[in-house]
Amino acid sequence: MNGKLILTLDGEVINEYPIEKESLTVGRKHGNEIQLNDLTVSGRHALIIAQGKQVYIEDLGSTNGTLLNGNHIKSAVLKHGDIIQTGHHQFTFLCEGQTKYEPTMFVKAELDETQMVLPDWESREQSIKGQPLAGLRTLNGPLARTVMELRKPFSTIGFQGKKLALISRSLEGYNICAVPNNEGQLNTGSPLLNGEPLGPAPQDLGASDIINIAGFEVEFFLID
Repeated sequence: MNGKLILTLDGEVINEYPIEKESLTVGRKHGNEIQLNDLTVSGRHALIIAQGKQVYIEDLGSTNGTLLNGNHIKSAVLKHGDIIQTGHHQFTFLCEGQTKYEPTMFVKAELDETQMVLPDWESREQSIKGQPLAGLRTLNGPLARTVMELRKPFSTIGFQGKKLALISRSLEGYNICAVPNNEGQLNTGSPLLNGEPLGPAPQDLGASDIINIAGFEVEFFLID
């Protein structure tokens, strides 16, 4: 076995897939080894390839693309703890010999506005092209030191099936706010920004800011 993929949706584990074949296809249609019931996933979306001790991920020309640690890729070698996003779903790659998965916080790019009420989606996507880029660096937990790039207009952070915070990217930079539940109330265990509780009002993010969710910490940093 060349490791395994842990499939999650908003941090909740859905399935595990040992990498025991030379290739696994990921997509929405029947016939894929990993079939996802997700309209933002293409019929044949991505390919997992095992060659010797190396495991690769390859995008198959999907509509919404394949993200590796927040960055669109065509093909890449996977390393332990990498986060692959296809549509609304994420896979965590665990190397052989390090295949115990522990629940942790998630950081996910929102690929469209269908699941959240977000304004001016397309215009914002165009306006931020060429703007300074930032990312989140995991400081503790099982995926410590993992870096997620924040390239999309909106990214969510949460834990075990709950979206708890929304990071927005605009011409002015990045900000963050807490995400209320379906009743309009803030969730128990809402995130902290530099030790202070987040509310529904957006707060600007700056270099070295620390976001804490359920005891897991990430650091906001500028890439360029």
